[in-house]
Amino acid sequence: MNEQTVTPGAAGEAEAPAVPEAAPATSDTQVAPEAQAEPAPVPKPPRRVLRAVGRWTAAVLALGVLGTGTAFGIASLERTDVPGLATEGDGRWEYPKLSLPALPAGSPRPFSTGNTAEIHHADLRDLLLPAPAGAVPDKKLTGGWISTETFAAAYRPQNRPSVAQLLKDAAPRHIAARGWTMPDGTVSRVYLLRFNSTAFATRLLDDLYVGSSVGTPLDRTDAMELDDTWGSANDIENLSSFVFNEQAPFGAEHVRQAYTLAGDTVALIVHERPGKQEAERVPFQQTVILQNQLLA
Repeated sequence: MNEQTVTPGAAGEAEAPAVPEAAPATSDTQVAPEAQAEPAPVPKPPRRVLRAVGRWTAAVLALGVLGTGTAFGIASLERTDVPGLATEGDGRWEYPKLSLPALPAGSPRPFSTGNTAEIHHADLRDLLLPAPAGAVPDKKLTGGWISTETFAAAYRPQNRPSVAQLLKDAAPRHIAARGWTMPDGTVSRVYLLRFNSTAFATRLLDDLYVGSSVGTPLDRTDAMELDDTWGSANDIENLSSFVFNEQAPFGAEHVRQAYTLAGDTVALIVHERPGKQEAERVPFQQTVILQNQLLA
């Protein structure tokens, strides 16, 4: 079975690492460059130092931040060499072959030297993970822009006004989202929020209380805890991921969710499966890894 990688776009970007749990490719997804002017970074807002440092330190200790060496070491292995990965029938979804979108001429990658605000210069919509084979697209989350109200609707009704206010204060430049439903009933949603700098993106996660705990709860979720099956080998350099799994007994659906901080951009990835069966771990972590590669 072939490995899946994210290949660079036409602007000569470095190749992203291969995905240990990615599905075999069946078609190419090439994204044309988006020539858009980027505003100069604005001054960073004040950080809530004591609260943020404590929570983020706990999260780093729990999840284990990983450098480039291990990530590329895992990527270079054959699937049969990676402990815990089967060679077939391991439940991964069949995503298209992915490629990083080309950047406007002269624009740096988000974590390049000199890009202190860690800005993504590609069109945010081109950085959204495409739906896998067999998916039924969400008619409301089509891969385009969405409003702050649509994003806030992902949270419990009583928390939506406060989330909307946080977004008003942080003033994201863009929010894009894509959703789909798989044949087994699993509903997937991916949201990307881009801010003027990494400081604003970090502040949103701080204000949502995301870190060692899930923070502000999503709609239709109960007891969410850090997913101890998310290993450090899944981390990507420069990105911080916070991965959660709903604990039994859960309600009418089982939910897995993850936040990723990638420079100026925050990703929220949600898988929920109605009924008494759990949302499968392998395709969820596969989705998180692939989306993170597109943001790296």
